[in-house]
Amino acid sequence: MSWIINCSRREFCKNGALLGSGLVLGFYLPDSQAAAQQAAEKDGPFIPNAFIRIGRDDTLTIIINKSEMGQGVYTSLPMLVAEELEADWRKIRIEPAPVDPAYNHTQWGIQGTGGSTSVRSSWEQLRRAGAVARTMLEKAAAAVWKEDVQNCRAENGFVVHRDGKRRLSFGDLAEQAAQMEAPQDVALKQPKDFKVLGTPKKRLDTPDKTSGKAMYSIDITVPGMLTAVVARSPVFGGTVRSFDDTAARKIAGVKAVVQIDRGVAVVADHFPAAERGRQALQINWDEGALAGLDSGAQLEQYRQMAEKPGAVAAQRGDFAAALGRAAQKIEAAYHFPYLAHAPMEPLNCLADVRPDRCEIWVGTQMQTIDRNKAAAITGLPPEKVTLHTTYLGCGFGRRAVTDSHFVSEAVQISKAMQAPVKVIWTREDDIHGGYYRPSACSTLVAGLGADGMPVALRQRIVCQSIAKGTPFEGGMLKNGIDDTAVEGAADSPYDIADFLVEYHMAPAGVPVLWWRSVGHSHTAFAKECFIDELAHAAKQDPYAYRRKLLASHPRQLAVLELAAQKAGWGKPAVPGAFQGIAVHESFGSHVAQVAEVSVDKKGGIRVHRVVCAVDCGQLVNPDTIEAQMESAIVFGLSAALHGKITFKNGRVEQSNFDNYEILRLEEMPRVEVFIMKSDEAPGGVGEPGVPPIAPAVANAFFAASGLRLRTLPMTAAAIREAVRMI
Repeated sequence: MSWIINCSRREFCKNGALLGSGLVLGFYLPDSQAAAQQAAEKDGPFIPNAFIRIGRDDTLTIIINKSEMGQGVYTSLPMLVAEELEADWRKIRIEPAPVDPAYNHTQWGIQGTGGSTSVRSSWEQLRRAGAVARTMLEKAAAAVWKEDVQNCRAENGFVVHRDGKRRLSFGDLAEQAAQMEAPQDVALKQPKDFKVLGTPKKRLDTPDKTSGKAMYSIDITVPGMLTAVVARSPVFGGTVRSFDDTAARKIAGVKAVVQIDRGVAVVADHFPAAERGRQALQINWDEGALAGLDSGAQLEQYRQMAEKPGAVAAQRGDFAAALGRAAQKIEAAYHFPYLAHAPMEPLNCLADVRPDRCEIWVGTQMQTIDRNKAAAITGLPPEKVTLHTTYLGCGFGRRAVTDSHFVSEAVQISKAMQAPVKVIWTREDDIHGGYYRPSACSTLVAGLGADGMPVALRQRIVCQSIAKGTPFEGGMLKNGIDDTAVEGAADSPYDIADFLVEYHMAPAGVPVLWWRSVGHSHTAFAKECFIDELAHAAKQDPYAYRRKLLASHPRQLAVLELAAQKAGWGKPAVPGAFQGIAVHESFGSHVAQVAEVSVDKKGGIRVHRVVCAVDCGQLVNPDTIEAQMESAIVFGLSAALHGKITFKNGRVEQSNFDNYEILRLEEMPRVEVFIMKSDEAPGGVGEPGVPPIAPAVANAFFAASGLRLRTLPMTAAAIREAVRMI
């Protein structure tokens, strides 16, 4: 599609240094704001660009073009503006952006949130927006005082005169500033001069969330609203042959039964009636090609694919020749299940389709795609579709779908009903509903030299493609290789001269999607567990072994050393516990973690303590960084210890948190986070804490038990399999 920039995911996710001035969009105003700015010269607010609105009462409203799903962008992005604007932090208010090209992601070319890019993509854009507004306010003050602008400087919500006797608030200057011409070039601060960035700030969204004022899309109601639930095929790819809605229509409160693209919708006055109506439906499904899908058979298929050479994703030297000269050969295979996102707020969307307009309220990560899809369904021009982005009750990638399916359902049903309709997914709908982290298989072979260090390494990855069939395919899928399947493996930092990574694209069918940390969630496990295996085979300490292999990668080496130092490597703080270590780079940030683990008499794993060191480049809000590392560790541990989606007869076997478990309070370890100061470009923090935790725990389990766990999750069944393989 023409509105997708043709760049790979690695290109727009990996390096924050790409965010130069050439990629920053112009600060033109959306039509509504442009009209408001015209009025501002007399009695309205000062709107210097699409991101800033300054009221006569000194309030500063910052319009945020990223979705707030708990990761803290409603605080970190205003900090970028406030730093350059010299704003009074107490006066800042936040507002979600409408869908407009002014708010497009600076690298994607559409409005969206993901890839741990919120700060990286906005680092210069929002700082420049703040600097432009500051410059206009300083010029306005100079005009009022009839002074040289060099004698005027912004400071904590005021412009003060050099003589120290005169000052005007930003609100006092709003009318005059609105008449100033926006400068084309502005100087941005050097990091040494930062006052806001790098300092801890309380989150701006916390008061509304704790008071209940914060509105998620599931909270939104409008006059005349109906509620719908959808009966979808129990097998992915299935379609409706026929259905009998006689019993459903007799349920009190049920208004209509509507067939849509993805199934049959029951529309009612309220959710209980809609759900009872769905249960009463009689549907004859054509279950399609996946009716016999079985997880065990799929795993065997992946194993067989991994025995053959695949498409080359990365290559250095001559692996085969180097392996032939090696003193010792090591092999291992790692297996990973499908994983659901399971956000706390299940999917939902409210749509109100009328002949001349469409209005949508939704927690989404892909505003442009969703708005354009609604326009296509309704036949309306995009400017007649208004999409309101609400708070998201977690996302983890689940609300960043490229087919807009949960928005499309609401729009289709509302169009049919000619009334506002909210579609609600139950937890079971969401866990059965697909768009999982792909199942994967990784086989690794290494040759060790006489000194025990690796001289050759090959990794083969079997995994479905996330990009195939999406608007991102052109940029993310090249020469048969999906970048998301090999990230973290193809760009491994370990200094191994003869190195080969191959990829097999597994058959499609089960809907797959980016899941918090995407491919890194499995490639890091295989990489870091295998390095541990090599260290053990070489009879070397796994921490010291990694240090040798990372000698030419100072940032990864630094976080590795910091984590080991703070954890007291070799001397666990918890009596009876054993330590495991892992280090990984993802989304422009480097994270190392040490896990302290004990094993009970039944083989159960208990994680007592996790020490995390992170280098995410220049800091914005240390509180957010710490919180995101902690959150990522909880998320990663949930998957490592419990998470799996399995299939039998084409059907998902899990349904809710009773059998798709997440970490319980009593399982939560003590987490210590240490943030390194850095002058490097900002990296992401929403996802990089996930990849190292599972291998750190698995490596600690090996230290405790002598058993290697190569299949996730690390359940009692996996432990029994490890024992059987000895």
